[in-house]
Amino acid sequence: MITTATLYSTGFLVLILFYCVVGCSTAEDPTQGFAELPFNSSYYYIQKPYDLDVSKRYSFVNGTHQLWVYSTDKPLARSSPTRPRTEVIINGYNYTSGVWQFEGNAYVPSGTSGVCIMQVFGADPNATITTTLMLRVYSGNLTYYTDPVIVPQIYDRWFRVNVIHDMDASNVKVYVDGFLSYQGSGRGGAFHFFKFGVYAQKNDSDYMESRWKEIKIFKKIVHASHKKHHCKKNLEFN
Repeated sequence: MITTATLYSTGFLVLILFYCVVGCSTAEDPTQGFAELPFNSSYYYIQKPYDLDVSKRYSFVNGTHQLWVYSTDKPLARSSPTRPRTEVIINGYNYTSGVWQFEGNAYVPSGTSGVCIMQVFGADPNATITTTLMLRVYSGNLTYYTDPVIVPQIYDRWFRVNVIHDMDASNVKVYVDGFLSYQGSGRGGAFHFFKFGVYAQKNDSDYMESRWKEIKIFKKIVHASHKKHHCKKNLEFN
């Protein structure tokens, strides 16, 4: 018999219902068909308020990145018009083509709101925004930009995030805990890279924090036979 105690909280019930709505059979492994690439501190650096040392807004202890920022903090550069942030920018894997994937386990404490916790940077230069994807948190809900809600009630628990960007097909997919939670079109642009942390948006809370661990970067495996076939098709239509 299932009791209220067994279900722990209303948030747990909401999650069960959400996953059933989006296609609740079994979780997938989004990394199948991808090759994991080397990843360490040489592949990234920290963006933070320009007037503070990194240690004032970032720590890396026991494999966990902890990033925090206040709504009153300075931007990343004195001349920058952007809002406060503390983000890990993965500049070691800038990409201009192909299918790339980011994976990480995230934790957002209660109260953090109006903030981007992960993004795919890069878009068409004529676009009004500079990103292809933003995962934000508003009042505990994980959202694609401001709408739609991707996963409700993610506060105070670890959840796995997989973001796949097919640059050639201009498509992005977001998996949360192995479930496809969002997919949509890309936004163009000549190059892209991944970022994670906290980047204040409109209606931000006074204090914003996210924690990340087990960060991995993948690239889609393209077999030589497929490349040869693709090239042949291009020649036929030239």
